[in-house]
Amino acid sequence: MSTIRSAPSARQLALDAALTAAVLGFSVVQMTSQAFGAEAGEARGADMVGVALCLLAALPLLARHRAPRAALVAVLGATVALVALDYAVLTAPAPAIVLAALAERDRRQDAVLILIVCIATFAAFVAVAWARFGPEPGEYAITALLWAGGWLVSDRRRLARQRAAQERERAGQERERTAREQRLAVAEERTRIARELHDSAGHAINSILIQAGAARLVQDSQPERSREAIATIEAIARETMEDFDAILGGLRDGAPADLEPLPGIDRIAALVERHRAAGLDFSLRDRTGPELRLPPPIDRAAYRIAQEAMTNAARHGTGAAELTLECRDGVLTLTVANPVADGATARTTGGLGLTGMRERAALLGGTLDARRVGDRFEVRATLPHGSRTP
Repeated sequence: MSTIRSAPSARQLALDAALTAAVLGFSVVQMTSQAFGAEAGEARGADMVGVALCLLAALPLLARHRAPRAALVAVLGATVALVALDYAVLTAPAPAIVLAALAERDRRQDAVLILIVCIATFAAFVAVAWARFGPEPGEYAITALLWAGGWLVSDRRRLARQRAAQERERAGQERERTAREQRLAVAEERTRIARELHDSAGHAINSILIQAGAARLVQDSQPERSREAIATIEAIARETMEDFDAILGGLRDGAPADLEPLPGIDRIAALVERHRAAGLDFSLRDRTGPELRLPPPIDRAAYRIAQEAMTNAARHGTGAAELTLECRDGVLTLTVANPVADGATARTTGGLGLTGMRERAALLGGTLDARRVGDRFEVRATLPHGSRTP
């Protein structure tokens, strides 16, 4: 794929013209001064042929960016021709300027060829000048340093630009990777918050429906029990708002430090008791022991899974459920089983509740199985927590 070169700017053209004029003037002045100070017959003065050769050595500088190899050939040829025709121009800056332009290119597959041509031309330049004007080691050394320095300095600049470009690219990639990780973290946090809100709100609404229904049924015959149900509704709403504050607190700038922690398995017993107070036949078999200490993510996940499973049991079952907690060999097992109502079909896939419970278990390296076993529907979650129970 060819690269389209942009036209040089007016500033670049002005700089090139000034540089060309400076090299031409330097060569003519050098030619004149060398002839003036030399013995008769040693060097020719600044005549039309000499000025034309100096012009031929300077004009290719205007094309050094567009056709650097052709410009190099032209200036090298003119430089050797000057000394071959007895013009004592022994310090030649034009090849150094063209070599600098060549070294700035990103692709220099012909670098070895350029090196060979320059060494051969310099050897011819020194040999002819030596034969015409005798040994002038200082002048030859200056020319050698100019040519080599033009290449080396420009090559170092090119490498520095490449390193800077690579650093910018790496920095851009790092910023992109960081932004991608931040977007992923935000997406994961949104998913977590959505799951927490679904579980908390779903359980609260279902419990409020049950309590409100009970209060309506007994408001005339058992007003005391109706008031208890209303008080339970108030408590559920308050606890749910506290859950919302805890879940959404991290999204606020300067979130309060005194928010209550999200609930864990220590509040499962109160959850079961609330369902029992609503007239449901719920029971808890806790075989974990009071000394069990779970990591916070496992603790919260176990509570949310139990909450969602009991909500489903109250909504789709016969009003009875049994919850069992066990912990063996570093694995917490939570089981919620409830009888299936006559004619009901238990759904084991789909639904936000089951999907959320499975996601919670999977994120913590555990599993969740929901299936019908005989006349009961059973949800079983296993959550490894990496520690042994005493």
